[in-house]
This record gives sequence, C-alpha cells and structure tokens, in this order.
Amino acid sequence: MQRRTFLSLLALPAVAHLLQSCGDDSTQGGTGTTPGSAPTPTTSPGSGLRNTLRGTAAHVTEGADPTDAAAAVNAFANDLYARLVATDPLANLVFSPASIAVALAMTSTGAKGATLQEMDAVLHITDPAAIHRSMNGLMMGMEALNQSQDNTAEGGTGTSEVQLNIANSLWGQNGLAFEQAFLDLLSAEYDAGLELVDYANDPDGARGAINEWVATETKDRIPQLLAPGSISGDTRLTLVNAIYLKANWADVFDGDATKDEPFAAPAGEVTVQMMHRTSQFGYAEGEGWQAVDVPYVFGGLSFTVAVGDTADAVLPTGDEVFAGLSSRKVALGFPKFDIETSTDLASVLGDMGMATAFTADADFSGMTADERLTIGGVIHQANITVDEQGTEAAAATAVVMVATAAPVEQDPVVLTIDRPFTFWLRDRATDTIVFMGRVTDPSSTRT
Repeated sequence: MQRRTFLSLLALPAVAHLLQSCGDDSTQGGTGTTPGSAPTPTTSPGSGLRNTLRGTAAHVTEGADPTDAAAAVNAFANDLYARLVATDPLANLVFSPASIAVALAMTSTGAKGATLQEMDAVLHITDPAAIHRSMNGLMMGMEALNQSQDNTAEGGTGTSEVQLNIANSLWGQNGLAFEQAFLDLLSAEYDAGLELVDYANDPDGARGAINEWVATETKDRIPQLLAPGSISGDTRLTLVNAIYLKANWADVFDGDATKDEPFAAPAGEVTVQMMHRTSQFGYAEGEGWQAVDVPYVFGGLSFTVAVGDTADAVLPTGDEVFAGLSSRKVALGFPKFDIETSTDLASVLGDMGMATAFTADADFSGMTADERLTIGGVIHQANITVDEQGTEAAAATAVVMVATAAPVEQDPVVLTIDRPFTFWLRDRATDTIVFMGRVTDPSSTRT
C-alpha cells in the first residue's frame, strides 16, 4: 500500500509547517535522517525527553544580501492582500507577508520539479539558488533592529525599545529518515534544528510542545496555534517560524489628547478612541488618497497608513506609497485598534499559481524519501495592537501537507483616519513588509 503523509508549516509573527502521514506506520525505524549521515541528537534544554537534531551545516551569519528576499516578500504581499480583501471586503485584516513567505520558502527547500517552479513563481523568486541565503540575510537584518534605551538617563521615563524576534524550528517524528541536504539547508539559512517528538504514540503531547514553543516565542500572543485535533498519530513533521514584534513610537501620542470620535465603518458609524499628534511625518498623496508614515523609536521600523478620500477610492500599493513619502507637518488623528485574523490560505495560494503543491502530483521528495507529500492546507494567524505607546504584534502560519531633506515650513496637513485604511509595518532599510492589513472598524477588537 502506498503510504501517505501530512506536512504542516507554521509561520508566526509566527511561521509553521506541519507534515502529517496517513496510512502504514511501519517505517518508524531509522535514525531520524538519511542512513549513514545522522548527527548525534542532543537533549534540548527544558524539553524533558525531547531530543534536538541539527544539520551538519553551521548557521551562516555573514554575506547574506536581503535585496532579493525583500522584493519577493513585497510582491507576494501585494498579490495576497488583493485576494484576501476581495474574499471579505468589509472585514478587518492583518497578516504577515514576511512570516508566510519565510514559511513557504522553508517548505520549498524540499520541493522539486513543477512543484518548486510554481512555488517560486507565487513567491516571486527570480533566483532560486540564492533565495534561501537572501531570506537568511533578511531575517538577520530585521533582528539587528533590536534595541532598547533607558529614558531615565536623560530625564525621561520608562524604556524605549524595539523587539523584532524571528525563530525557526522543525518538529519531526522520531525514527523517520529525513534527507540530510534538507536538514543542512534549513540549519544553514534558517537556523532551524529538528526537535524529535513522537506523533505516532503521543500526538497531543507533540502538539502541546509545539504550542508551548510558539507561545514562548510570541510572548503568549499566540498561545495555541494548533487546535485540538490538528495533530494526529499520522503527523510526521512540523516546521515552525515565529515572529514577535513590540516597538515604541519615536514620539508617543499623548494619552490626554485621545478622544472618542466617529469612524465611518462599512456597517455604519462607530465610536473609536482617536489618538492625536501634530509632527513632521513622512507624507504622500495621490489621486483620491493620502498616506502618512509614523516612525518607531531608533528609526529602523515605521507604520505607514493610506486612506482614501472616499470609501470606494482605489488605494495604492505599499511600494507606491513608500516611494512618494516626503517630510511634511501633519496634524494626525489615528484610531487605536487591536485586531486579529485567522484564515486558511490553501485555496488562495492554489488560485495564485501553486496548484500542484496541493495535488497528488506534488513532489516534496527533498524532505524525505520514505513518504510522498503534498500540501493539504495553509492556516495563517496574526494579530496587532496599536495604541499611544506603539505596537505589539505576532503571526503564525500552518501549511498542512498530505500525500500524493530639511522640511519647508508649511501649514500642517490635517489628516484624520476616520474611515477604512490600509497599513504596512515595514523595515525601512529594505522596505520589507513585516505586517500588513486593512482596518474597516477599529471598534471591533480581538477577543
């Protein structure tokens, strides 16, 4: 009988991949990697009986140019955003293009043939040989933005900080043979080790271990990425990427200036907490829209918002906005919000062009020769909180695989974001979109 396998990929601000197997479990013998090439497992700190297996390649920490990866992430973000908004035009939306792209890129390390070609096309990867090194550079560049400052040293209060943490891991069935080249590439470019768990005999224990890792990496913003029943005795591998972000504004909004004000939501006017600040911001405008760029402390990240003059105005892409920004005094009114999105991306990604990966014709033989894999589902979860102090956000993705210049003095622009808007949270050095979304009703908050 031909064995079938399930793969899931989890991406957090957070990313994750899940590999499951359906059918005969007689292949549980083996070393956990390709025969004759298995590194010695080591016990993970705090993991109880769980062992960690790493590829033989050391993590590459120098000479990784993020340019190609940044361009790929943003092009992918534009495509995916258009489809997600079209699915439910009236809903709040937040997702992490960086998280999803990293998760799918990790999955592609084990893809071959038409499966790999379609994944590369959807991800806008123009140089498959170099993309994993570029993704490595992108992740390292983002983590280099981490910084904190004790404001009391200069007579201020509290601490200003940027935390942008990205973590990758693999969770594999103890005894299943994984390809050494697959493990080495993930170790070298994604700094990911393989945690050995026993899906076959204790699937809920494995699910709990993965959820605990995800919760830790996201500071408990995603406490249970994998719901009960999502991991079974047929699961064989889960690849996980977690992204967590917390950043203070360069200049915080004065809480005393925050007021209850109307917001024109699609279902009717609602009352929101509107923050106010007049300052020099990056500002852009075009036919039927305006945009403002609010920097975070230390200048490495910013939050960019575009709003239409009318509810049906065509809004620009992030690239259009970023290119048009210039310094301008803006009297900004901006709503506080706290939203979350969970969605299955499988059909969307299939429609975008990587259909083979979801069929019995999929080729993921670069992961393991023991099982034939295909993607069965892609689950993404993200949340974001914006208030007077700054922003906190996290994301997760599960891909389930089955077998077969000085400012000129001007009057300030008055810009009150009191109607649906698009946002981009980006790394300013590369313009990489880390989080993206659309807020139609700030009064509707996550639970």
